[in-house]
Amino acid sequence: MKQKLLASAAIIALSTAAASAAMVFPMGEDNRFNWDSLDQFKSAHGDLSGQKLTILGPWLGGDKDLFESVLPYFEEATGADVQYNGSDSFEQQIVIDAEAGSPPDLAVFPQPGLAAGLAAKGQLKPLPDEMRQWIVDNYAAGESWAQLATYAGPDGGDQLYAFPYKADAKSLVWYVPENFEDAGYEIPETMEDLKALTEQIAADGEKPWCIGLGSGGATGWPATDWVEDLMLRTATPEDYDAWVTNELKFNDPKVVAAIEEFGWFAKNDDFVAGGTGSVASTDFRDSPKGLFDSPPACYMHRQASFITTFFPEGTVVGEDADFFYFPAPADGSAGQPVLGGGTLFAALTDNPAATAFIEFLQTPLAHEVWMAQEGFLTPHTGVNPEAYSEDTVRRMNDILLNATTFRFDGSDLMPGAIGAGAFWTGMVDFVGGKSAQDAADAIQATWDTIK
Repeated sequence: MKQKLLASAAIIALSTAAASAAMVFPMGEDNRFNWDSLDQFKSAHGDLSGQKLTILGPWLGGDKDLFESVLPYFEEATGADVQYNGSDSFEQQIVIDAEAGSPPDLAVFPQPGLAAGLAAKGQLKPLPDEMRQWIVDNYAAGESWAQLATYAGPDGGDQLYAFPYKADAKSLVWYVPENFEDAGYEIPETMEDLKALTEQIAADGEKPWCIGLGSGGATGWPATDWVEDLMLRTATPEDYDAWVTNELKFNDPKVVAAIEEFGWFAKNDDFVAGGTGSVASTDFRDSPKGLFDSPPACYMHRQASFITTFFPEGTVVGEDADFFYFPAPADGSAGQPVLGGGTLFAALTDNPAATAFIEFLQTPLAHEVWMAQEGFLTPHTGVNPEAYSEDTVRRMNDILLNATTFRFDGSDLMPGAIGAGAFWTGMVDFVGGKSAQDAADAIQATWDTIK
């Protein structure tokens, strides 16, 4: 018995040593991190040594490496062994594995709708009731995030089935600071200011916006982001939620009004580089390049954070290019809504290490380790913003932390025939000359056929 105990202790020691060796930030040595949160997590959980935890997700390449850099801290705290597998066909693979009865312990869902579908079939494990309230209390716009992770189970009752971790912000407008400074333009703080700036730039004989909807077979999707952002500024969050489920019809006056608001920007030859006729034909990857022309072909470009990938080589974000929040109306009726995306962790087995890992994601440290590297935004209000190594990313995260409402990309929540089909083509038709009402009627007609 003594030999078995000694052997077991040796295994634990080796496991802990291996986890410590893999840590990109040595335990306790960086005062930007909330090490106490890890200590508290460790003391609240039993020893899981020898327990294996499997995770399947969509992260590959750099994101896979970054996520895996977080895992040693959980392994050190629990003794569990975590294996993450990334797949470029995650959406298909998780369904196949769940149906076959051989799912991973945890899955990382980039689409809430996919998680909701598995929850309805009884293939996800409900999370503890108190975790929903934790999200409400500890995430900015917490009720929005809790709602995003709450689905109907096989009995039809709503329950929290997922935990949000790693977010993306889309409510951004990009510009070149030097161009604004040379022209004497100021950052708009309200939607009214943004429209006034648009009109001022046009009156100065320049083009305010670069807008491109081209994306091969996915042409039109950038317009859906515009309309979604504007829905959050012209209607209520409840209207938005009803819209993505078609309880609020696509041709409802509230939706038509949001489409028309997009048209105010995109269907005015004086407002768009190349004129309205270029909007649908310009590839979205090329559309921001006009910001960097000399003289500038445009002054503003609305797009999510990923667009920096397509900026000219050598562009320094925060210096050569910068961003501001796509503003809300001045009367405060919409609050500070943010459109974005994110990933959600859900358990598919009763492995105790799976629940423990989701609880680990509640610790500030589980966010700060990735924050300190690159490509991570979080609505967790308990994190230390100083963990960010780049000021521009810190400011982007501030947009999430200041949000009063967060909503997931609406087209990703709609049925594929709409969100990745009729909505795209409808917006192309709209900028091509069709009225907002006619475009919305056509999209609703398609929705009616799939019910």
